[in-house]
Amino acid sequence: MRPQLEVQNVDAGYGAVQVLWDVSLEVGAGEAVALIGANGAGKSTLLRVISGLLRPERGRVAFQQRDVTGLPPERLVHLGIAHVPQGRRLFSDLSVRENLLLGAWARRERAAIAADLEHMLDLFPALADRLALPARQLSGGEQQMAAVARALMARPRLLLIDEPSLGLAPLAVRALMEVVVRLRREGVSILLVEQDVTVALGHADRGYVLETGRIVLADRAAVLLENPQVRRVYLGLTATS
Repeated sequence: MRPQLEVQNVDAGYGAVQVLWDVSLEVGAGEAVALIGANGAGKSTLLRVISGLLRPERGRVAFQQRDVTGLPPERLVHLGIAHVPQGRRLFSDLSVRENLLLGAWARRERAAIAADLEHMLDLFPALADRLALPARQLSGGEQQMAAVARALMARPRLLLIDEPSLGLAPLAVRALMEVVVRLRREGVSILLVEQDVTVALGHADRGYVLETGRIVLADRAAVLLENPQVRRVYLGLTATS
């Protein structure tokens, strides 16, 4: 079976500054894949390429066996790719309900949208009593939940999540990762960018390590957690720790 997402030999950057060099990765249907690496390694840039926010200088992006390289973000949303950017990017003056419904902007079936909104409250029960509040009044954890829920309102088959645990308390991180596990069971493919390596690889099937714009390691998540280089560089542990 072909992967849900294929990134092949991608070079990308901003103007004269190249950030990614010959990057290739795959995400299978219903698979969670972690992309780990230090700040500035190019993780967010790669997500921007996949979601159409940045056109690659070279290489190819395929989704469900279709070449989608360079397609605009709104077209990729229609095809089934949703991006939860770093920093949540909610509309702070709009209500939580309005923010979530914006995720369904490309859809027209009102009954299904209403049902999906209820499903979001099942996934994120903390939002149920916050729907009428402006998004700015949510806690950091609640804002991240709302950002993920907004993306899911588009009914994606591939969800790109950028640094979901950043600045969150452990309980909020745990709640978000429980949703990731549930989404996998529902058949959603996930590409997770996360600096907390233990969290990322602990909730993924496979992982890739990105260093200065290049993929340097790729393996099953459990294998990467035991890799001496990963343990030393990203966990601060020795091979015997």
